[in-house]
Amino acid sequence: MDTFSVRDLREHTGALIQDAEAGKLSLITKHGRPVFLAIPFTDELIELGLRHTLAVHLYKEGILTLAKSAKLAGKSLEGFITTISKLGIPVIRYTIKEVDEELKDFE
Repeated sequence: MDTFSVRDLREHTGALIQDAEAGKLSLITKHGRPVFLAIPFTDELIELGLRHTLAVHLYKEGILTLAKSAKLAGKSLEGFITTISKLGIPVIRYTIKEVDEELKDFE
C-alpha cells in the first residue's frame, strides 16, 4: 500500500491511478494523519462488498492478521480462509528461514 500526502496528489495523481489499476490500496494523508483510503474498483469489490474486499487487501499486504481480517470481513476464520484460498492468496506465509527452523524439529 502506497501513502500519498494531499500535496503529493497534485504531482502524483498518475501514481495513484496506477496503483488502483494494479489493484493496490493507497492511503491519503494530510499533515501525517490519514484522511482517506483509495480502494480499487474491481470485480472483487462488486462481488464481495467493501468490507470483505478491504479485509482481503489488508491481509494480503500483511497489515492485518488472518483473524482480524476475518473479523473485518464479518466472516468466521474458516470462512475467510476458504475465501482467500479461492482467490489464490496464501493462508500460511513462512519465510525460508522459518521453514528451515520448523523442519529441524522433524529431524
